[in-house]
Amino acid sequence: MLYLAIKAIISGIIIAIVSEVAKRSPGLGALIASLPLVSILAIIWLWRDTTDTARIASQAEATFWLVLPTLPMFILLPWLLRNGTGFWLSLGVSCLLTVGLYLLTIWLLSRFGIHI
Repeated sequence: MLYLAIKAIISGIIIAIVSEVAKRSPGLGALIASLPLVSILAIIWLWRDTTDTARIASQAEATFWLVLPTLPMFILLPWLLRNGTGFWLSLGVSCLLTVGLYLLTIWLLSRFGIHI
């Protein structure tokens, strides 16, 4: 249980750092957020918990494929906000787009024999 708490605290600290840095410098906050810190931490925790290199390789590959459908959200969200759409609606529409693109990506990958 202590190990789970440590993982949660470290992960939470990273999110807090990103939000605090972004208050002062949106560009620097975005740079930190764009680093694959969550993925790296997940890989480290997975290694610590399992030492299963095949599982880690699958995790890393799946992460690659699932990052791609998230990218349009970072174009749509600022466009909606800059064109007068409210924050929550903009965020909701952007998240719905991402979910739809996740489903499409998973379906397309399965057609090519890649299963996530």
